[in-house]
Parts: sequence; structure tokens; C-alpha cells
Amino acid sequence: MISLTDSQKIGMGLTGFGVFFLFFGMMLFFDKALLAIGNILFVSGLSFVIGLERTFRFFFQRHKVKATSFFLGGVLVVLIGWPIIGVVLEMYGFFLLFRGFFPVAVGFIRRVPVLGSLLSLPGIRTVSSKGAAGSLCYLVVSITLFTSLWTKLARAT
Repeated sequence: MISLTDSQKIGMGLTGFGVFFLFFGMMLFFDKALLAIGNILFVSGLSFVIGLERTFRFFFQRHKVKATSFFLGGVLVVLIGWPIIGVVLEMYGFFLLFRGFFPVAVGFIRRVPVLGSLLSLPGIRTVSSKGAAGSLCYLVVSITLFTSLWTKLARAT
């Protein structure tokens, strides 16, 4: 079992609430306030979990400047008041930041009994084996754009 310090436990809670608020904000037609709260909680929770210095080193490495600028720029755009554009920028930056982690995650998911058999299906196997980061990024951006169009249509009627 992994032992966590008190600040790491607080960080896990903040990060969990941040993800919840981000998801809930997207479900409620890209609500600006919920997305802003989710962004602030997620970033602060991350800094509690891994520490301020390691968070700073992670985001501001020389080879991650583009990813960090997209992610933090998206957070800023959401805080300014353009939630759909901000969320798309955040997702692109998030996938650029964590693209090295996605093949590890897909490899882990393949060992899980039910999910592993789903990833072994013919159509999904080719997508998950060729480029997990690119495929996931494409999928999430497509879902976000579809949801934003759906919300605009729902508001228009």
C-alpha cells in the first residue's frame, strides 16, 4: 500500500474535485464558473500532490514549453470567459504534456480483464496500438467540438 502525506491526501481531494467540476461544467453546456473552479482546483491539487517545486519543473521544462503554454493559456481563456475555446486549448496542452504517459496507460488497461478484451477488438486494436496519444487527443477534441455545437443548437431553439 502506498502511504501518502497529509498534503498529498489534500491534493488528491483537490484534484478529484477539480476533475469533477471540469466534467460537470462541460455537461452543463460549458459553464464558465464551474470550468474555472475545476481548473483552479486541478492545478492546485496537482501542486499539492507532487509539490510546488516538482510541479514548476514539470510544467516549465524546455521541451514542454508549447504544451504548457497551450494548457495554461486554455486555463486563462476559460477564466477570461471563453469556455469552449479554452477547454479545447487545455485538452490539446494536456495531451501534449502527458503524451508519454498514454502508451503506459493503454498497456496497463490491456491487462485489466474486461477492458483488455475491449481493446483487443479489431477496430479498437489498430487505433490503440498505432498512436494512443494522437487517437485520444483526436477523440477528445472531436467530442468537445460536437458538444459545443450541440449546446449552441440547444440554446438556439
